[in-house]
Amino acid sequence: MIRPNRHYTLPLTAFLSALLLMLISGCSAGTDNQAAGTGTIPTAASAASNKDVTIRVGQTGWGNLELGLKAAGLDDTPYKVTYNVFQGGNLILEAMAANQLDFGVTSEIPPIFASQAANGGSFKIIAVQQGSTLNQEVVVPKGSSIKSVADLKGKKVAFVKNTTAHYFLLKMLEEAGLTWSDISPVELSTADGLSALISGKVDALASYGNAIISAHQNEATTLASAKDILSGSFLVAASDQAIANAEQKEALADYLERINKFNDWARANKDAWAQITADNTHQPVEQALKTYTDGEAQRPSRIVAISEEAIKSEQDVADTFQQAGIFEQAVDVSTFWSDALQDQLPAPGSQ
Repeated sequence: MIRPNRHYTLPLTAFLSALLLMLISGCSAGTDNQAAGTGTIPTAASAASNKDVTIRVGQTGWGNLELGLKAAGLDDTPYKVTYNVFQGGNLILEAMAANQLDFGVTSEIPPIFASQAANGGSFKIIAVQQGSTLNQEVVVPKGSSIKSVADLKGKKVAFVKNTTAHYFLLKMLEEAGLTWSDISPVELSTADGLSALISGKVDALASYGNAIISAHQNEATTLASAKDILSGSFLVAASDQAIANAEQKEALADYLERINKFNDWARANKDAWAQITADNTHQPVEQALKTYTDGEAQRPSRIVAISEEAIKSEQDVADTFQQAGIFEQAVDVSTFWSDALQDQLPAPGSQ
C-alpha cells in the first residue's frame, strides 16, 4: 500500500496508470476467486502465463522430454521449465523430497519406497503415463552357462534398487522357486550394472531401457523378459509444493497436455524421433526406430488421469515387496495419489 508522504508527489494520471498496472498484474493471484465468482475455469495455458512461474522437471536416462517438446515445436511454454537428467525414477523422487524438482515420471516401484521417507517423500502421483514394458529384462553375457532363472542360484545378479528391475527380479525368482536370499544381489546404477556385466564382474543383470539395449549390442542375451510382468503404468509425480501452488499446478496441467501432443507428433514423425533418440543415446538409428516402433505397437505412450485400476496395480507391487520382507508393514499406496488434475486429463481408455 502507498502511504501519503508530503515529500513525494505524483501526477494524478501517472498515479492512476500505476494503480491500473498493479491491478492487472495482480489478477493472476485472484484467478481462483474470479473463476468461482463467474463459473469460468481458466485454461492451463492462461493460468500459467506468468514467466515468474517455474517447474523443475526430472528426466530418466536422457533428455527425452526437453528434446521431444523442442522437436515437436511445443517448448514455447508461457512459464519457465528447467531440466535435469537422472539414472532412475528413485533418484528423481529423492531430488523431489529435497525440494530440487517439481515433476518426474517413474515406474510403479520408486514411489512406494519414497513414500516411506520423512513427510511421505513430499510428492503425489497426479497422472499415469501408459507405456511399453519392452526392454525390461534379465540378461546374461555371451557364452554364459546360465540358461534359466533357476540357474541364478548362488550367482551375482546386478539390479537397480527400488525400480522395476528390483520388482521383476523378485517375481522371476519366485516363479522359478527361488527367493532373494538364493542369489547374491548387487545394487548398481543402470550404467554401472551394464559395465559390471560386460566386464564379467556379475553373472547377470536386471535392468531396463538403454542399459538393456546396450547389453544386447555387446552380445548379451535375454534370460527372461518382464514385458508380461509389468503393468505398463508409469507414474507421474509432482511435488506437494507445486500441487499446492495454483500457478504451478496449472503449469503442470499444461505441461502434461504438451507431452501428449509430443507423443502424437512422435508417432507421426517416428523417423525423426528415432534419429534424435539415436543421437542422444549413442545407438544405431535402426535400433532406436525398432525400439520405438515395437514399444508403440505394444502400448502407445499416453498420459491419462489416475484410476482405481492403476492404484490397485501399484498396491499389488507394494504387497509383493512386503511379502518378500522388504517392508515390515504393509504400505497403503492410495495415501500418495492425488486427483488434483483429474478433470484436466483424458480418462484411461479414451482416444
